[in-house]
Amino acid sequence: MLEQNGQSHTPMVEVSHSSRAVAQEEEVKSLPINHEKIQQSCTPKATGPDAKVILVTGAGGFVGFHTAMALHRRGDGVLGYDNFNEYYPSTLKRDRQAQLELAGVHVVDADLIDEAVMSEVFSICRFTHVLHLAAQAGVRYAVKNPQAYVHSNLAGFVTLLEVIRHQKQKSVPGAGALKEEELDMIKQKARDTPGVPVLVYASSSSVYGLNTKVPFSETDRVDRPASLYAATKKSNEMMAHTYNNIYGISTTGLRFFTVYGPYGRPDMAYFSFTNAIMAGKPIKIFQGPGGSELGRDFTFIDDIVAGCVAALDRAPPSTPGVRNTVYNLGNTHPVNVSDFVGILETHLGKEAKREYVPMPETGDVLMTHADVSKAMDELGYRPSTSLTVGLEKFVKWYKSYYKGGTLHKDQLNYKPA
Repeated sequence: MLEQNGQSHTPMVEVSHSSRAVAQEEEVKSLPINHEKIQQSCTPKATGPDAKVILVTGAGGFVGFHTAMALHRRGDGVLGYDNFNEYYPSTLKRDRQAQLELAGVHVVDADLIDEAVMSEVFSICRFTHVLHLAAQAGVRYAVKNPQAYVHSNLAGFVTLLEVIRHQKQKSVPGAGALKEEELDMIKQKARDTPGVPVLVYASSSSVYGLNTKVPFSETDRVDRPASLYAATKKSNEMMAHTYNNIYGISTTGLRFFTVYGPYGRPDMAYFSFTNAIMAGKPIKIFQGPGGSELGRDFTFIDDIVAGCVAALDRAPPSTPGVRNTVYNLGNTHPVNVSDFVGILETHLGKEAKREYVPMPETGDVLMTHADVSKAMDELGYRPSTSLTVGLEKFVKWYKSYYKGGTLHKDQLNYKPA
């Protein structure tokens, strides 16, 4: 994770790992909320007109965890929100939650679609920003459980948008007509008054679907999704545009490209391949037509966090006529999967048992490659972590977290969809 100066933090504190039985007992739609913890978590350490109070949905997830921690460390008031589902073992999500709670970031245990709980949370905290990262992830899993994507990615997003738009609309005068001290007073008053928060939300590189032109640009057509997951993410962008147009919500979508790193997702190739290599089991490497290699624009978590934070900082306030936009957040250097496995083998010190198989018809695409020039120009986004360095950091975390594979077998035995 990064401070604003881009320097990495020290390793996380060791926490006891939850068992699958405990995780399943805790998995309910929404748990009772703790008003005192919510209020404490939402109180920013920073002062002044630019202090932020941010709701991070999906805080138990990979990107949400790292970004919530980075925002808290710089002094923002941060509240997490997650339902800790079992798409992959929630033991890892609970460990992320434990890290956040130790740091002072409370995570509300509730489902996005539970509008009553969401509304109550908004009544307690005067959010200036919402970073919406909660979603049903995974391309291939959508073939097995399509309703999970409708529930979280569509209905859940609409629930959040409805709660946001019902916050009191603020009127922020144009800065050009005000002196600096007057503008600061107005910003401070706006922060202290409930209003329509800024919304930054996770889209996905999967929206580019069957496009063959690379690198992918935000100006490309995105009306040919290759998976249900991609279709829900494209739908999120259309919903955000609609609520921006009707209600003046400041909306920014972030199209993430294959994020990896410590505390990552076990369903992703870098994590599941590591599990298999360490266990001496074969890995399946998908190939396209004619044995062609798949390529991915692997992006390290610290670079993604920096992009999320910049998007929050650069987003204009919600007001009628405010802009709606999207940004690619990638690394710009796609690597084919065989080369990626070779780098992983080097850091693990073990050779993979490779099995090359045809890519299944579940919605994966052959290549992802991000054009990030817009994010560079408007957000100051500068991805700087090579795949070699990033995988080295992941492997170091993995070996420390799993202690040679002797603990929490629930996660080690997990098989992605």
